[in-house]
Amino acid sequence: MTRTMKAFVMQKLGSVGMMEKPIPDPGPNDAIVKTTAALICTSDVHTVDGAIGERTNLTLGHEAVGVVYKLGSAVKGFREGDRVGVNAITPCYQCENCLRGYTSQCQEMLGGWKFANVKDGNLAEYFHVNSAQANLAPIPTGLTDEQVAYCSDMMSTGFMGAEHANIPIGGTVAVFAQGPVGLMATMGARLLGAGLVIAVEAVPQRKKLAKEFGADVVIDFKEQDPVQTILDLTGGQGVDSSIEALGAQATFEACIKATRPGGTISNVGYHGEGNYVQVPRKEWGVGMSD
Repeated sequence: MTRTMKAFVMQKLGSVGMMEKPIPDPGPNDAIVKTTAALICTSDVHTVDGAIGERTNLTLGHEAVGVVYKLGSAVKGFREGDRVGVNAITPCYQCENCLRGYTSQCQEMLGGWKFANVKDGNLAEYFHVNSAQANLAPIPTGLTDEQVAYCSDMMSTGFMGAEHANIPIGGTVAVFAQGPVGLMATMGARLLGAGLVIAVEAVPQRKKLAKEFGADVVIDFKEQDPVQTILDLTGGQGVDSSIEALGAQATFEACIKATRPGGTISNVGYHGEGNYVQVPRKEWGVGMSD
């Protein structure tokens, strides 16, 4: 008799609910993890709203940790019962895009993002992990499951945003939005050696946290024009790097306007609406601002 589990699913566009599903079995290179802690991400909300198209009874979630329940025959270095974390992105680490260093684009655009996109996610009692030897991470004894769950997407995405921003040592960086990902981008910018970290945020608690996580200056966009304030802080030049951590037209435009010629704009926000993201032409140097 097939054992079943409870799973939280997207039934169709705009509709979610609980359902019973069979507990999955692993292939030779895979693992099945029994979930002990999981988080809901804004990306799940975008998915239910239709950002990636129709899905039927797809298990949601991509931020979870747990205990190895079953291991594929070819998986080495792990045992059933091990506490493990699993990243939101689970690439194969063998295809051309992975070998080029673009693991989020495993095999195709967004192909590394498998949970709650092209396969069932992990807001369930058990979940399947592909390429388990590469995508399972042992949890150190001193960390709780809840702590590790925050590493699976929020921390790793924010840190990646800072890494992609190409921040010079001692350089200037502006991080637009201080939600969980933005806060981690702020911390990442500080760890990478930025000399001036500017955070843009209006929510009082997030403004306070931005300072704790490494921001030198916090600009409240409800009280000041963030672009003009950033230009004033940088002697009219703009920042070396800007990080978009929200996924909105206004913040994307502000990044372009606040970044100096030759600077880098790193986008980690999820743009979940509309067909296009508009670029302010003049501030973009009519396409030639390096």
